[in-house]
Amino acid sequence: MKKIALCMAMIGLGGLAACGNGSDTPEREGGEQNGAEEITIWAWDPKFNIAAFELAESYHQEENPDFKINVTEISQQDSVQKMNTIFSSGSTQGLPNIVLIEDFRARNFLEVFPEYFVPLTEYINVDDFMDYKIEVSSIDGEQYGMPFDSGVAGVYLRKSIIEEAGLELSDFTNITWQTFNELGIRVKEATGKPLLSIDMNDLGHLRMMMHSSGYWYTAEDGETPFLDGNPSLKQGLEDLKMLLDSGVMTTHNGWDQMLAGFNSGEVAGVLQGNWITPSVKAEESQSGDWAVVPVPKQESIEGSVNATNLGGSSIYVLDIDGKEEALSYIADVFGKNIAFYEELIQTVGAIGSYVPASQGDAYHAPDPFFDDQAIYQDFMNWANEIPSVNFGKNTYALEDIMNQGFLDYVNGADLDEVLKNTQMIADNQLN
Repeated sequence: MKKIALCMAMIGLGGLAACGNGSDTPEREGGEQNGAEEITIWAWDPKFNIAAFELAESYHQEENPDFKINVTEISQQDSVQKMNTIFSSGSTQGLPNIVLIEDFRARNFLEVFPEYFVPLTEYINVDDFMDYKIEVSSIDGEQYGMPFDSGVAGVYLRKSIIEEAGLELSDFTNITWQTFNELGIRVKEATGKPLLSIDMNDLGHLRMMMHSSGYWYTAEDGETPFLDGNPSLKQGLEDLKMLLDSGVMTTHNGWDQMLAGFNSGEVAGVLQGNWITPSVKAEESQSGDWAVVPVPKQESIEGSVNATNLGGSSIYVLDIDGKEEALSYIADVFGKNIAFYEELIQTVGAIGSYVPASQGDAYHAPDPFFDDQAIYQDFMNWANEIPSVNFGKNTYALEDIMNQGFLDYVNGADLDEVLKNTQMIADNQLN
């Protein structure tokens, strides 16, 4: 009954498919292997994580020439739905050997269906990876995920626009959100341009603010909703409203409109995970006019830092035939190959979570688009400062609740009342 209840709770996270009978012992036959040396993988981005798996294949083939991967391009949402449906049925038919899971979603599966995942504790040196990535991919002292890309974030700024306001990049470095707002007002008055934009139905900015202070929508146990009385959440909501009220932050509707805003110069910057870099560089005419600075920290929260994360994923091996080949592949390449990570930076632009790779030349190379700033080295330095947070299994369910509260607050509702109401809703829905 506990598994059924947990599985039903997962349905609220991104519209997951209905749960089945929930057998505790999955049938191991029936994976998608086409041969002893071929493994199957589910991933969702041909230019990013799929490209990374294909690059890793070439490295693994140096010692294992008969090894091959068969990658299925599948959206993250579809992957989540299919895994939930198959796991709930007690079968493994149709599952891949390796699946990529966004870090915010990982505990949904590790807590409800641990029997489907192969522990990686003996295949990974956790000390070689970013602490916060290890936190989100392990449970009960067992390591299940091979940390892949870091979603370490930064504020991307157009130098010419902020200089028009008489400001320099150093003015935006290691500051609080209050100072950022003051600087943004100067830019807006001088140029008419906001510094950032936000989709009012996406609280990624709030997540980044809380993560920089080591807080989340839940208490430290990752289970108990922590909305009312959460100092970082309250400060984050106040700061977002401050930025909107001052005009330092404008709004956009959807991904394409966000890209158009900063690519066209209508918005002077963008706050996102480092995976936004290729989109920033897509406007080649602006080469040399961009820079990246650390994310502001929360002024009133003790221990808040100028570093945070948005997104990122880890690699998981499923317990079906072919798991030995899958384990060898990810352990030999993603687990320790510095040359792979250096080429990954140069060809894909993905910042891995493997810390020793940051000493390589590729991470220190200046980027002409960013006026010869060594942005990857900066991102790695910031990544190592990110606090560890237990995302729990209800991030998106709680964010759905909090999003309505955010809209109510921006439209004039009392914040304390908003937080009390959202806490009550969360307690009723998730406890």
